[in-house]
Amino acid sequence: MFSKACEYGIRAAVYIALQSLDGRRVSVSEIAEEIDSPIAFTAKILQQLNRNNIVHSVKGPTGGFEIDRENMDTVKLSMIVKAIDGDKIYTGCGLGLKECNAQKPCPLHDKFVDIRSNLRTMLISTSLFELATGLEVGLTYLKR
Repeated sequence: MFSKACEYGIRAAVYIALQSLDGRRVSVSEIAEEIDSPIAFTAKILQQLNRNNIVHSVKGPTGGFEIDRENMDTVKLSMIVKAIDGDKIYTGCGLGLKECNAQKPCPLHDKFVDIRSNLRTMLISTSLFELATGLEVGLTYLKR
């Protein structure tokens, strides 16, 4: 459902949030290693997240990426998805057809409407803080 860039973006944001809870800034190379992503690709994704005020970049010898604790509650998964993939996840065809709508539906169109609605609800209601705290207590994992 998500592009590879979006998957990495979500994983990177969650990892940065987790480290930020401990007061740590993290480097691109550390993030890339922890989320199993190529460094150059990770850097590009982090630029998009920084431009969209999801993560904050600090330059210099003690620099890196961080997320303010207050922002962890307000940053929702939907914001990350929009920053990287745009809104096509809510409007695109479930089979990837160029044109799919109620007047000319694909075979999955009617079933996909409910899936998209549920996905939107989940993305809008899930915060980075929620995901980071799940990692912190060992209920969830970013890497296997």
